[in-house]
Amino acid sequence: MGAMPFRRLYLLCLFMYKLSLEVAADVQESSDGPGAREPVWLTDVQVAMEFVAAAEVTVIGFFQDLEVPAVSVLHSVVKDFQDVSFGISTASEVLAHYSVTGNTISLFRLVDNKQLDLKSEDIESMDATKLSHFIQRNNLHLVTEYNPTTVIGLFNSMIPIHLLLMMNKASPEYEESLHRYQEAAKLFQGKLQILFILVDSGVKKNGKVISFFKLKEPQLPALAIYQTLDDVWDTLPITEVSVEHVQNFCDGFLKAKRLRENHESEEKMSKMEL
Repeated sequence: MGAMPFRRLYLLCLFMYKLSLEVAADVQESSDGPGAREPVWLTDVQVAMEFVAAAEVTVIGFFQDLEVPAVSVLHSVVKDFQDVSFGISTASEVLAHYSVTGNTISLFRLVDNKQLDLKSEDIESMDATKLSHFIQRNNLHLVTEYNPTTVIGLFNSMIPIHLLLMMNKASPEYEESLHRYQEAAKLFQGKLQILFILVDSGVKKNGKVISFFKLKEPQLPALAIYQTLDDVWDTLPITEVSVEHVQNFCDGFLKAKRLRENHESEEKMSKMEL
């Protein structure tokens, strides 16, 4: 295939978006946020588990010492992430449950059941900008928008298949289409099979992602599905986004992969018999 492999395309977009990242960080640092929020105190394991399970993305500060600078840093960034739940715990049983042995800040996300811990050396030099970048990079949701900050988390996700909905967010059908796309994503939640991504075709820089799948603007909206391990992909231009369209497209791709693997296995067995 002559097109650039998708992993390399991700990295290219990272390079292209470098300036955008720096500008976004400057804007965030100067923002006062929409209102005061505080991390929720998590006093025992059951409370902590329910807290993590209740949100798509959760950030928890695990501290043995509340005098470390990272505590105030955690409080300072809460207002900047309205779609993330923040907690804090000093309970030894909670730290032990999450395999935390010192002061750290961890991000939990339901989309791939991951716990991402900041290293101890990162905690010692932590400031608001560094913590914000850590959250931005790993802030993956049921449906995650492809942009300069989420691309790193998308690239590093352990989920092997990425489904992309490519459409213009300025279109009148966008809100309803996104809702249906999210409903379809729920059908695959917890199975660690498919990562659901939204690509705004109205953003000029996203044109490289769209062209990778050999799609043009008149063909949008469209679905594209991509297997990160072997660069196998497929596309489906659609007139409207529906749960049925999305589910059938995903199921068909998953079924085809299994059939191909079975076929290859049969060929290997035949060769062994010969």
